[in-house]
Amino acid sequence: MPRQLILVPTEMERRSLEPILDPILGPATGHGCIMALCGFGPVAAAARTAHLITEHAPDRVLLVGIAGRLDDRLAIGDACRFERVACFGVGAGSGGEFVPAGALGWHQWPGDADGTSPRIGDLIPCTATGTLGRGRADLLLTVCAAAACAEDVRLRKQTFPDAAAEDMEGFAVALACRLRGVPVDIVRGISNTAGDRDTSRWQVAAALEAAGRLARQIMAEAP
Repeated sequence: MPRQLILVPTEMERRSLEPILDPILGPATGHGCIMALCGFGPVAAAARTAHLITEHAPDRVLLVGIAGRLDDRLAIGDACRFERVACFGVGAGSGGEFVPAGALGWHQWPGDADGTSPRIGDLIPCTATGTLGRGRADLLLTVCAAAACAEDVRLRKQTFPDAAAEDMEGFAVALACRLRGVPVDIVRGISNTAGDRDTSRWQVAAALEAAGRLARQIMAEAP
């Protein structure tokens, strides 16, 4: 039976997602899905994902959680499955002077000599397998700190104009999976507009509900 590893960044997200995903969790369900925390932020997520891949040897990884939209292409309270994920913050400079690593000619991973693990720059394609056409979005941007204001959002869009939302774990999880040759998908519920720190306007519960439903659909179509 294929082993499907579902990663969730925080305990808050897991508490909301577990009841929605419970029908597909565990060996008795026929889906072979395991849920685990990957941790908050890119450092913890990369390290923990690498550990979990070694421990469970999954055939596939799915990251599920919330994200903030960077423009109005995505609706708050909905969920998206992202085609690509990029990294913002690794490079040189800050603010308007920031230059990402790839633009400087630096690769975050140079690649193995035998081609086992390909070179990795600032952007990683997600698997986005199957026929599920609803809820797709192009580019997710992984950051070390969430946008605090509209100017933060503008600077991120200046560097990655195609980015539709920001999170803090996607690129890290995708990098760990890429190094091990494990397919990865990312589902994010859109809880808020990036830069808006007034949580009274956020729709976390609705975003996680939508993300959980979309994750179940994706796992149901897995071969």
